[in-house]
Parts: sequence; C-alpha cells; structure tokens
Amino acid sequence: MRVRDSFFGMFVVLVCLLAVRGIAKAQSNSGTITGTVVDPSAGVVANATVEIHNPVSRFDRTTTTDGSGNFSFSNVPFNPYHMSISATGFAPYAQDVDVRSGVPVTVKVSLSIAGTSSTVTVEAGNDLLETDSTFHTDVDRALFDKLPLESQSSSVSSLVTLASPGVVADSNGLFHGLGDHAENSFSVDGQPITDQQSKVFSNQIPADSIQSLEVISGAPPAEYGDKTSLVIKVTTRSGQGVTTPHGSVTASYGSFGSSTAGFDLAYGGQKWGNFIAVNGLNTGRFLDPPEFQVVHSKGNEENLFDRVDFQLTNADTLHLNTGYTRSWFQQPNSFDSAATNQDQRAQIQTYNVAPSWTHLFSGTTLLTVGAFARHDSFNYYPSANPFADLPETLAQRRKLTNLGLRSDLSYVKGIHNVKAGVTFEHTLLTENFDFGITDPSVNSPCIQPVTFGNAQVGTFTDFFPVGDPALTDPTQCTAANPNFQPNTAANPNVAVPFSTALACIDLSRPTPAPSSGCTNPENDLFPFRGHADIREVALYIQDTITKGNWSFSIGIRGDIYRGISHDVQAQPRAGVAYNIKKTNTVLRASYARIMETPFNENLILASVTGVNPVISALFGPNSQAPIRAGQRNEFHAGFQQAFGKFLVVDADYLWKYTHNGYDFSDLLNTPIFFPIAWHNSKIDGASIRVSVPNYHGLTAFAVMGHVNARFFPPQVGGLGTNLGAGGNPFRIDHDQSFNQTTHVQYQPRRNWPWLAFNWRYDSGLVAGAVPCFGGESCSGSVVTSNGTQVVDLTGLRADQQLQAGFFCGNTFPTLSSPLVFCQASQFGSTRIKIPGPGTQNDDHNPQRIRPRNLFDASIGDDNLFRGDRYKWSLRLTAINFTNKTALYNFLSTFSGTHFVTPRAYTAELGFHF
Repeated sequence: MRVRDSFFGMFVVLVCLLAVRGIAKAQSNSGTITGTVVDPSAGVVANATVEIHNPVSRFDRTTTTDGSGNFSFSNVPFNPYHMSISATGFAPYAQDVDVRSGVPVTVKVSLSIAGTSSTVTVEAGNDLLETDSTFHTDVDRALFDKLPLESQSSSVSSLVTLASPGVVADSNGLFHGLGDHAENSFSVDGQPITDQQSKVFSNQIPADSIQSLEVISGAPPAEYGDKTSLVIKVTTRSGQGVTTPHGSVTASYGSFGSSTAGFDLAYGGQKWGNFIAVNGLNTGRFLDPPEFQVVHSKGNEENLFDRVDFQLTNADTLHLNTGYTRSWFQQPNSFDSAATNQDQRAQIQTYNVAPSWTHLFSGTTLLTVGAFARHDSFNYYPSANPFADLPETLAQRRKLTNLGLRSDLSYVKGIHNVKAGVTFEHTLLTENFDFGITDPSVNSPCIQPVTFGNAQVGTFTDFFPVGDPALTDPTQCTAANPNFQPNTAANPNVAVPFSTALACIDLSRPTPAPSSGCTNPENDLFPFRGHADIREVALYIQDTITKGNWSFSIGIRGDIYRGISHDVQAQPRAGVAYNIKKTNTVLRASYARIMETPFNENLILASVTGVNPVISALFGPNSQAPIRAGQRNEFHAGFQQAFGKFLVVDADYLWKYTHNGYDFSDLLNTPIFFPIAWHNSKIDGASIRVSVPNYHGLTAFAVMGHVNARFFPPQVGGLGTNLGAGGNPFRIDHDQSFNQTTHVQYQPRRNWPWLAFNWRYDSGLVAGAVPCFGGESCSGSVVTSNGTQVVDLTGLRADQQLQAGFFCGNTFPTLSSPLVFCQASQFGSTRIKIPGPGTQNDDHNPQRIRPRNLFDASIGDDNLFRGDRYKWSLRLTAINFTNKTALYNFLSTFSGTHFVTPRAYTAELGFHF
C-alpha cells in the first residue's frame, strides 16, 4: 500500500477516537447480567458459584460472588440463559434469565438453607425455547470450536454456511443466504458491515476473535437495513473480568502445504479488559481453482484483532475494536492458462477501527454512542507478460472506505423493550482499471467458413473468427484469403461484428485499424477511472412487547440514500410469537418492508453515464441504466418445538417479493464484477434447524434448506447487452433445491478426547451457459441437413469440456482433442445435470450442478497431559475424506468455474494457559 494510504488509515483512527467523545451510539450485540446472592436473613453469601448456560448455543460461563455477595457477567450475547447458583451449606438454586438488550439485567437471589423443603424448579424445555418472532440461529464458540471448517481462508463464511439453515455454499468463501446472491450483512459488536465479505472482495473478521454468532434469517428488526437476507450478529471476545490472563498459541500443517500460526490473549480486571488475537495462514490452495487439481493457487493471510473495554464509572463504559488484515493470493489457473504461464495475483488490505461509549442513565435506560471506519484496498496484478493473459489482460486498483456514526437509546421496563437509533454512513468509492485485448480472435475483422461432417451428424458449415493479427480492417479479408468474409453487421453469418473501438485496445495487433479513428499510433490499454461518494442516513424505533405467553415486535425504519442514484423509503416491521407452554411450542409470524441499497463493489463501472466507446462496444450502445434501490416485501411463518430437554426443532417458511432484484455480472470473464438489477424477483423456501443439546457428551445439529429463486426480466440497471429486453423468468445461478448439513460431536467427559463429524449434501446450483439442445438458453443447438439434432461444443475450450465432465456417447474430450459436435441424444456430463433434448427450461428445468455428498471429521484432545493451569491440545482434521470430485459452479456469470476442496488433512498443536 502506498504511503498516503497509511497516513489515511492513521487519520481515520484519530478522527474516530476524537469523535467518540462528542457523539452517541452504538447498537451492541451483548448485554450484562448482575446480581446479589443473599441468605434467608438477607446476609450476603460470598464465594457462591454462579453459572449461566444456553443449551442450544452452548454458551457457558461461571463466576463467583465477591465479599459483598455480588456477581457480574459482561459481554453476554442476547439470548435466554439458565442460571444456577450453588454454595456450601445452601440448597441449589436455578432460574431462567433473558438477555435482550444492552440494559443490564439485575437479579437478587435468596438461597435456602440446605435440607429445607424450599426449592426452585424450572420447567423442562423452557430454556430451549425463545418466544421471539424472528427466526434465528445461535452459535457459541463452544460449539464451533470443534467444527471442521472447509475453508481456512474464509473460516467465518464456512461457519455460517455449516451452522445456519437455508445458506447455500459457493466458491471462494461466498455463501448465498436464503436465495439471494450477497444480500448479507454483519453486525460486529454493533458495527454494520454491509459490503461483501467473500475473499475476492474483502477480508473477513478472523474467527479467533469471535465469541458467538446470531444469524438472523427471519424478518429483520427495524435496527437492521441495507442487506438483510441474513444478518450475522457477531459478539467478539473480551478480556474484561479475566483477572488471571488466559490465552493460547497454536500451529498447524496440512495438505497443499497449508500452515497456520496463531496467538490470542485475554486479560483484565473487573473494570477493564483487553483481548488480542494474531494469526497467519500460508497455503497452496487459497482460492477454489477451476480444476480439481490445484494449479497456481498459493496465498497467505495475516490478521490482527484487538478489543479494549474500560469501565470509567458504574454508568460509563468505553469500548474499542481495531483490526488489520492483509491477504495476498494468486488467481488460480486452468490447465490451458497454465500452459501460457499466466501469473495473475491480488492483494487486499483491510483496516477497521470502531470505538463506542455507553452511558447507563438508570436501571432501565442505556445510551450507546460510537463511530466506525473500515477501509478496503483491492489490487489486482496482471502477468508480467500481458500476452500470457488470454483473451485479455487486466490491472485493477479499487478502494472502499466506509465511515459512520451511530447512536441508539435502549429502554427496558415492564412489558416493553424499546430501542431507537440513528446511523449515518459515508462510503467513498474509487475504481481504477486498465484493460486490453490479447487474443486476435476476440475482435477479428474477418471470419472464415469451416465445414464439419461425419456419419452421425451429416455435413454442415459454421463460421469462426480469423486469428491472424496482421488483419486490422474488414476491407482486408478477401485480399488475404478468398474464403475470408468481412466480420461486419451486414454479413448474415456474423454473430459478434468487428468493433473499431475495441481495435484501439487490441494489443495483439501491431497497429490500429486504418478506419478505427484511434488517437494513439500504437494500440494501448483502456483506462477506466472513477470516484463516487455514497451517503446514507437511517432512523429507526422498535419495541418488543412481552405479555404473558405473547410477544409482539413492532417497529419502523426510515432510510435516506444519496449515492449515484437517490432514494427515500419508510419500512415498517412487525412480528408476533405465542408460547404454548403445555406442549413446549412457539408459533410465530413476521413481516418486513426493506429498502435494499445497491452493492458498492464496482458500482461506478455499473453506473457509467455518457458515451464511452469501449463500454458501448462491449455491451451495446444503449447498455447503461442507473441502479436504483430495491424494494422488498418479506413474510415469514414458523414454529419452534422442544421435545423434553434433549431436542428442539426450529422451522421457518419465507416469501420475498423484490422490485429491482440484484445480481452480479462481470467484464468479459475477468475479476471485475459489477452489480446489475432485474425487474423483480420472487423467492420462497423453507429452513429447518434441529438441535440436540448435550446428552451424555453427545451434541448434534442438522440444518436444512429449500429455496426457489426466480428472477424476471428485463434487466433494468447496470451494464447489460440486452438491457430493457423482455424474456421469460429464470432460476438465478444460486437457486438450489435442497441442502443440508448434519454435525455430530461426542466427548464422553470434559477432559476426554472428542470426535466431530460433518455430512454436507447439496442438490446443486443452477449451472451457467451449458450447451444443450432445444431449450430456452441452449447454446449451439444445430439441426443438420439430414434432420439430426446436434449440440455444438465449439464455443467451449477443451479444458472447459473436461471441467464439466462432458462426453459424447463413449467419447470423452482431451486437452488436445476437444469435442466438436455431438448428437443430442448421446450428449451428457458426469458433473452437470443436462436436460434431455427439447426439455430444458430456464425456469422449470434448468441445467444444474450434480448433487454431492461431502464428509468431514475431526478428532482431538484439549488436554493431552491432563494439566491444570497449562494445557496442550492436539487436533486432526480431514476435509472431504472420501475425495469426492465435484463442482461448486460451472461458467457462472459471476465467478466462472470452481471445484470443491479435494481430500485435505490438517494437524494442529496448541498450548493453552
């Protein structure tokens, strides 16, 4: 990063630290439980053991009362908890405590003398249920610490994908929440992060810094906006109350030369605390490559996270999160790109600082105030030899800086839990890239006829571009070869005519075309430079009303969006839940109106205005339209059911109707991804989570999802070759019929070894442009002169045919001998489900990736030598241990082709103190 970027980062830190003194904010994701333990005569009970526990999320914390009988738990995620208290000479005590706000929960407990008849009981199943109208998933570190994660470089994405229902896994750490592409946001200790967090856009918060997650997949409360298909509330780890320093040092090594090293430390006192985590990763498979075998996919990542808490007075607390992540990685090669020595690389640097201050006015009212600054710098570097990058060469420099102030006021009294707040965000976007054509057949001035024939398909002729770099103008075609034809719109055999504008950036030709009008004497790269400011203001108020067995959630949010486009929208939110205590059942329903703001990644490119000859040549003369905010109506209905104390089922059904449904496209299959908008989308589906709390050392959960994701033309925003054109509904490429993850974890006793196992099933995403015959989007359908139905495979390279597992009867392609034409009845794939001839339909029967079953396992011991203060741990992990060969996607319009991870082993050794 350049020096001025470093100064910018330090300036942002200074501004935020100063701002926290004068402004108010922040939505926090955790609360506090305080209390006093007394005996029957109201005398204090010192050294009593107090434990809070959530059996579903597995959050568990223990403390002891001080000399005044007081105890306190800070940084407690919002959830119901089972609290138990024990002290020598007294009868055990238990009650349920519900943490739903930053306002501290205060309890006073009177213990009975041991042997008396007075007891406190809690009904079985009550602590498994939440009378909450919003469907969500709670995951604590005690659960995910042993979960085998598929991606080391995107561990948070892997965690969300495995633990949350209705989340579809995609390549490179990307996940699709409930039928949407990337409509997901993070709330890290209250800081909103609504930009994409997959590892080709930004760096994620390190998993070592996370204490717990709450993944909201139901109708979001009014405090959340922008991207809300999933809202991932992250509570980070804290050192407050850790009077004896605790930490760990870990190191691992595994397949693909993957090695990690990490260190974390928590220390503090009752009034202050600090938690720091530092870790690094170096691997030979950083991104998912387009081949099952890894080719040119090295990468490394370094993370630093620090959290400081300081309680100034009994009413005032300061909190500061800081983080820095740097990642460097190669763009994975395919076999044919490796042959040209492609060496494309990328680097991402992320800075984050988020201070906040809370002030407790009374036992019912809490003000939270804060600021945040996050800066992403993304650099993409081409190969040193531009002609190694085919069919184009590209360099990109993109920056995204998100600055914001937040303030909210929480009020909890009686049946009401009220929260009102305001958030201001200012996002600065900078997009620079340079682009040039390196393949002379991409924008060829001439085409030539090629005749094919065999006994199966008969004889017919097709037309292909001439890859001769000496030809620079269509007027030269006939003189060069009598069979050559001008590649112009006037020629009926032309699919994509020659462009004089693209000829100016065609590096494969030594001089510009005579008729091109290029200003440079030699062809040069096309430079794109853009900058934009995005400003947003949000105001909201919400109230959760609890009355008897009922819970009502009502709220409204107002957003003012001032970016490249402008919008204002009021968004009501409402929900209701009812607890049928006799059957341990909770019924719920909810509604949300949501304004979806455009994606920020390459938004400037997608919003090009005016006449740009190169953009017009790539996408058409009328290919630009502003991307406006989307409007969504979202409905949910579901239930939660506890069976005794050892099983709980949580289910939800959703309907989402969106005007301006967002998706992503790319610039000629390059890593320049930009947002687009379709007229509308309709998404519906079911999500189910089955949880088994600890039963004699056995814990388990299963998450399942089914989503229909239907989008409706025309395209109404962004860049598009058919902008405004009509068409039939289609399944977006992240539509998936069914997916599930089953996780089982077994540890007979606390200090014994443990075993964890994952079974992952995916029915398959909608595939990209797969050749087929006789459907709406079947590319290369041909009927020969003898009436034979033929699939034309000349549009795919030999390597792409191998990646897809195509075959024609008993014939399979090789790198040197691709399939050319295949009789439709004999064409198929081992990795993609291709509809039969004439049956393909983009809405009801699209091409899909074939289903896959993947299995992962971990085994470990957290205390190898049975130490007390100091402990050694050992963990062995196997990912995809059956070595299943399968695709995530194929020729996706967003990201191309990627394979799942082959069999991978990892051994990790840790020292804990």
